[in-house]
Amino acid sequence: MKTLLRGLLCLGLLASCTLAQAFGLNDLSKQLGEPAVIKGPFIQEKHLRALPQPLVSKGQFVLARDHGLLWLLQTPLKQDYRLNVLGIARRDPSGWQMLPGKSAGAEQNRLFFAVLQGDSSGLQRDFELSLQGDAAHWQLRLTPRSLLLKQVFSQIDIEGGRYVERIQLLETQGDSTVLRMPSSNSASLTDTERHDFAE
Repeated sequence: MKTLLRGLLCLGLLASCTLAQAFGLNDLSKQLGEPAVIKGPFIQEKHLRALPQPLVSKGQFVLARDHGLLWLLQTPLKQDYRLNVLGIARRDPSGWQMLPGKSAGAEQNRLFFAVLQGDSSGLQRDFELSLQGDAAHWQLRLTPRSLLLKQVFSQIDIEGGRYVERIQLLETQGDSTVLRMPSSNSASLTDTERHDFAE
């Protein structure tokens, strides 16, 4: 009986290993890129070496496959950002204003956009990618390739299931950012969101 149980356990482990290996970067890209629109709340914690407590910001995001990303910060201050193929724009009283494309914030937002879209080919240009897990629960580690990125990040860890749920950026200087998206879901764009993307 014990031998049979051991045999079944080994078969089970082999099957799970095979399943894990079968879930590759292409599968992850397809899974994350499938929904036309994903929305949900986000919580971002910025851990700075100089501060005992993290800086916490909260808001909502809207990722539309054919339009871009709306990043709607609600606390501690209200500020809206839009990211698309043209670059990053910030909303002010007169409308959307494009931001300089080479800023550190712009690079980080571009990275978030690629991650949320499941753009593994885009990420592979800048990072070594290491994927573990299966479609229901996976972990992806990004290790910088370029000297420029190595000066900023030591590694980036991403976790999720159907959607991206957590992103942790570890910086070479010791600071880190944790972004959590605990309850993302597939949805349709509202008229307001369509207008924001179209402006």
